[in-house]
Amino acid sequence: MASPSQRSLAEEVGFALATVNNFLTGKPVDYKTFEELSRRLALDWKEISALDFEVSSQTIGKNKDKDTEAFESLDASSDRPPCYPNGAVPLGSPFYLERAPVEAQVYQEIRKPGALVRIKAPREMGKTSLLLRVLDFAKRLGYRTVSLNLEQVDQAILNDLPQFLRWLCANVTRQLQLKSQLDDYWDEDLGSKISCTSYFQDYLLKEISTPLVWALDEVNQIFEHPQVAKDFLLLLRSWYEEAKTLPIWQKLRIIVVHSTEIYVPLELNQSPFNVGLPIQLNTFSQDEVQQLAQRYGLGWQDGEETKQLMDMVGGHPALVHTALYHLSCGEMTLRQVLETAPTATGIYNHHLQRHWVILEEHPELLIALKSVMNATEPVSLKPNVTYQLSSMGLIKQSGNNAISGCELYRQSYLKE
Repeated sequence: MASPSQRSLAEEVGFALATVNNFLTGKPVDYKTFEELSRRLALDWKEISALDFEVSSQTIGKNKDKDTEAFESLDASSDRPPCYPNGAVPLGSPFYLERAPVEAQVYQEIRKPGALVRIKAPREMGKTSLLLRVLDFAKRLGYRTVSLNLEQVDQAILNDLPQFLRWLCANVTRQLQLKSQLDDYWDEDLGSKISCTSYFQDYLLKEISTPLVWALDEVNQIFEHPQVAKDFLLLLRSWYEEAKTLPIWQKLRIIVVHSTEIYVPLELNQSPFNVGLPIQLNTFSQDEVQQLAQRYGLGWQDGEETKQLMDMVGGHPALVHTALYHLSCGEMTLRQVLETAPTATGIYNHHLQRHWVILEEHPELLIALKSVMNATEPVSLKPNVTYQLSSMGLIKQSGNNAISGCELYRQSYLKE
């Protein structure tokens, strides 16, 4: 049967566009959805699923060749022009590149009682895009979800543990659409950590009947406040341990998203960063960039154009998306993109200038970065410098040493 567009298929069967996208790309859908979409596309769901469906649970479909072909056909027939890539890739976008098997691992983990997932990668590597999909999956499981971005916290609050914990409790309460009862549970004599724990255990978690997936994005913001960070991270670890013995804490599934390794000193048995499921998002591979180029409608066939782009930006997701967007719009040739990339007239000027402002404000970072860009071997840097440069994505860590994040950065910042 002829393949309709994703949107028309979604409207025909009465499913969300994101659900149709998930089916076509092998992401989680429930049993009835999988069967219905297979029927509508004249596919034998028993042949293509290769799954053991659990009773009363949602499962992850397996991606088969005919499904992949259908997805590419639907993409090609779509008349929607790509949006300028800025920030997280929206749900339902054909330009989200699945990081198999990362999504499947996280989806399975948050179904476990008391789960903790740690997602780490430099900025603009796709952490928030992944998080959007994890939270969407949790909602389709019937779970409650709360997402807090620590970039939105006032610095004065981050400097004060009681204020910070009250901020967390207040925002979780608001997103769960519950009435705030902070003053009823807060006891200065017991301290803010006990008060916060009591508020979650005796109020929030008791008020909801389903698991709660609580996502904390940009947790590295709190690393700049070591004492508050230490107390808060100890608290998260204690909740994770409580779930092993207290059923009420098994409702809570925590996702911690951060840009760098933590440098707040913690004992191994106190840190939440050595338990749970660790997820490291890396740069795109050449095959992944080639696949994404096809989704943007570029006729790259032999991989030569993909290699040229990767030689410049190293598979950095945000930089790859930006280049493919401009190329798909026909504004520039690949040669023009690469020749102007490190200059003030190139498509990465805003990206480079944003980093340059930070480097100018912190001369020690610029000196360290230039030492890395000049070197032919990995360079040893101070831990706090490595932390800041790697969180910006300007360097990659090679063991305990640092190398250039990509050729674009080497050409841009070496000459400054």
